[in-house]
Amino acid sequence: MESSPLISAGLPVALFIIMIGIGMTLTLRDFRLVAVYPKGLIIGTFAQILLMPLFAFILASLLNLSPAIAVGLVIIAACPGGTTSNLFVLLARGNIALSIVLTVSASLITIITLPLFTNYALQVYAGESESISLPVGRTVTMLVGIVLLPVALGMVVRTRAPDLAYKAENAVSIFGGVVLVLLVAGLMWNARDQLWSLLQQAGPATLLLNLSGIFLGLLAGRAGGLSQRESMAVAVELGIKNSTIALLVTLTLLESSTMAIPAAVYGVLMFPVGFLLAAYGRKVIP
Repeated sequence: MESSPLISAGLPVALFIIMIGIGMTLTLRDFRLVAVYPKGLIIGTFAQILLMPLFAFILASLLNLSPAIAVGLVIIAACPGGTTSNLFVLLARGNIALSIVLTVSASLITIITLPLFTNYALQVYAGESESISLPVGRTVTMLVGIVLLPVALGMVVRTRAPDLAYKAENAVSIFGGVVLVLLVAGLMWNARDQLWSLLQQAGPATLLLNLSGIFLGLLAGRAGGLSQRESMAVAVELGIKNSTIALLVTLTLLESSTMAIPAAVYGVLMFPVGFLLAAYGRKVIP
């Protein structure tokens, strides 16, 4: 699966389309609104970019994960919020404008931070016995091409053809979910001989990372004086990750299906947890 043309060529194209969908949810007004009240953006971005990878390193050490699984856990932790996070924020009665801007801001910042955290994790866990490393220049170029450019294109479509953007947005969301399901299914099938062993290692770690992100978002939001709706948006952004980017890095750049296991497992577990969080939000947020 690591060298499959479907992965090396199809995954970047699919992610490009998904990120256009994010762009079509944005207008310049969203940025201005959050810029006037930036506290939620600052708290959410700091927790997303720095604290989540730190939690991943701590979990990897506490759970004594294998090197490949540990690196994969750091990669998914260092990824921005997922394309479905805005939907879960809406379901949970969170601040949707803040959620959208957090998704985009984290996506842009991780163009720089994701290669740094990944290479550090490779150095810490793989050590000198492994020659594998993440090509920073190629990674930055690829992330710019599949994050910054399509988001900008989506915003242009939203501005010039809002009706088309509204209709296409739903189709892109469905497409993103289908792509993720197919990737996870294919990855699980490819690793079927050692799947149970890998799930035993990655399952508890990814679930703990997911729950830690949600708890951290709620705690940081309330400690920072954010409203319930803003705190919920931050919590969802930290819990609902863009697993497709993590799969892109592990499968196409690092060419390791084992390192991709945490991203695949996370991509499955985050949905039931997200629905539980949405139910909680609808109960406590008026």
